[in-house]
Amino acid sequence: MLSEKLLNEMNDQIKHEMYSANYYLAMAAYFNDMDLPGFASFFRIQAQEEQMHAMKFFDFIDEVNGRVQIKALDEPQNDFESVESVIEAALEHEKFVTSRIHLLMEIAVEEKNYPAVSFLNWFVDEQVEEEATMQDLLTKIQRVGSKGHVLYLLDKEVGSRQPE
Repeated sequence: MLSEKLLNEMNDQIKHEMYSANYYLAMAAYFNDMDLPGFASFFRIQAQEEQMHAMKFFDFIDEVNGRVQIKALDEPQNDFESVESVIEAALEHEKFVTSRIHLLMEIAVEEKNYPAVSFLNWFVDEQVEEEATMQDLLTKIQRVGSKGHVLYLLDKEVGSRQPE
């Protein structure tokens, strides 16, 4: 059973995960426009992962007999200045998602809702991976630059990512 507070925050998290999916699709569209298919593919896969995360929350709420409520999404940013600015935005967004997951965990621990704690542990670990992935990508872009043939080699490397 979920408290009203935890249920409301989990329903908000579904919204945030779906917004994340849209945000990453906007980034994929930017990379398509920049003729960087590897980066576009990477962010399409990222969008699919975020949709999966939303469904995990949906299923958990349903499993514990909570009421899922789907909330409206804001329009994501669609225009970006550079490859580096996109990756910086993605990293900052992942940090925001991490703060949301930590908030949910704090509530679950405070309420001694151990099924929710167990469920949220997966997301805590996932966010460590998500931030590390974006930080690694940003570091590579900062080292090689976002122009020229090296960018196209990095695009090919990034595009080799497979869905999980």
